[in-house]
This record gives sequence, structure tokens and C-alpha cells, in this order.
Amino acid sequence: MTWRAALPMYNVSARLREGYNALLEVLLVEADVTAAVELVDDPGALLDFWRRPDLLVSQTCGYPYLVALRCHATLVATPCFDVPGCAGSDYSSVLVARAGSGIRTLEDARGKVAAVNERHSNSGMNALRHAVAPLARDGRFFGAIEWSGSHAASVRMVREGVADVAAIDCVTHAYLQQEDPAALAGLVVLGFTAASPGLPLIAGSAVPHSLVRQLRSALLDPGPRLREAMSGLRIRGFAHRGVSDYARIAGLERDAAHHGYAELR
Repeated sequence: MTWRAALPMYNVSARLREGYNALLEVLLVEADVTAAVELVDDPGALLDFWRRPDLLVSQTCGYPYLVALRCHATLVATPCFDVPGCAGSDYSSVLVARAGSGIRTLEDARGKVAAVNERHSNSGMNALRHAVAPLARDGRFFGAIEWSGSHAASVRMVREGVADVAAIDCVTHAYLQQEDPAALAGLVVLGFTAASPGLPLIAGSAVPHSLVRQLRSALLDPGPRLREAMSGLRIRGFAHRGVSDYARIAGLERDAAHHGYAELR
């Protein structure tokens, strides 16, 4: 079998795409993976890719892992990023609005338009729903939701006035500041959402346990070449997080429902 591998979640620039491919290549060497592995440049529909029987390693969001992937994937390790909004392997979302819009706090966004990347995104949807829930009235807060398809597109919609506010994965936000600062020009930060475990690296359900352990060991105790690849991506290290850790993401959902705000609207 030829395994497939891809780290698609934070490729906001060509340089970062190359960096994540380099991390994968070094990881395979340091984990002593001797089987054939294809690095996939365009995984297509990500939920389908993450369910592939020949998936060796990829990265997903914690929310789809909980709701759609637990039977199809094994948690390998979670990166610890050196960016604002991250603490160890936890991360949060940056709440952004347009400068001069009059929105200075999240409550000021009542009745406004929110840009949201995906329905199954923890950082763009679930964390925002949790932040808004205590402010909602009769199960509603925003005037409308615009589904953007990506965090970068959400940022663009707010900047161009198509939407008024968005919750952006803090790693994506930091990467945009680093790679394309013009993308964030004219935006202000309102604050951060509640933290939860970051985006985990996963292995497909067909990957032998021994191979999962090899991958995890290499990430938890990286050699010099892997540390160099990680440094270029602002990754301090990796931590092994279990299913019980990711249950905190479901807790954000339950908290929102407790406030009568089960749906972002």
C-alpha cells in the first residue's frame, strides 16, 4: 500500500505550504517510516480525505474530529504554537472587526453580519457561538451569517465590508500577519474566544498502532532536523492529547445550548 499524507490546515502562503511539506518529509524520516508515502498537494474535500483507508497522517480541526472522525482516525499529537492566543497545545480564536465600524466589543456586533469559514469549524463557528451565546436574545444575535469557506476569506469579507465580524483561528491570524499583513490592514482585534485543544495530527484507522507510536514518538521528542522544520512554522513542540481533552470542544457547544443558543445566528 502507498500511504497518503498532507498537512493542509495552515497553508495560507506558498512558503508555509512548503514548510509543512518539509515537516512531513522530515517526520517520515525521523519516525523511520519505510513504506511508500505520497505527499498530497490538494487533498480535495477534507472530510473525505481524513476518512481515507490509506491515510497515514494529516491534520484536522477538533470539532470535525469529535463529530465525524473518531471512528476513522487516531489522535497522534497536537502542535504547540508560539503565537498570541496559544498556551501550550491549546489555542483560541481572534475576534476581528473593521476599524471605524463602531464595533469595539463583541456586544457591539449585535444585529451585524458575521463571516464564518465552515459549519464544522471549531475556531470559526463553535468558539464564536460560545462567545456570543451569553449575549443572544431569543436564540439570535447576528443579523445574518455569511459562510466564507476559509479564515482568509472571512478576513477579506470583514475588511471589504461584506461582513462586520469574524472569529479567526489565532494561528491563521498570526500567519497572515507574518505572510500577508495587508490582509489584516484596517481590522481591529476585539479579543479572544475561550481556549480549547488545538488542531491535532491524526492517523487513519488502518495505520498499525506500532506506526502511530513511531510517528508520535518522533513528534514528542524531535531530532534537530525536525526541530528546525518546526521552528520555521512557529511550532514549539507537540503534546499528546486524548479524546477526553477534545471533549472540551463539545463542552463549548453544550454551554451555548445551555444559553438557548444551539445554532449560530
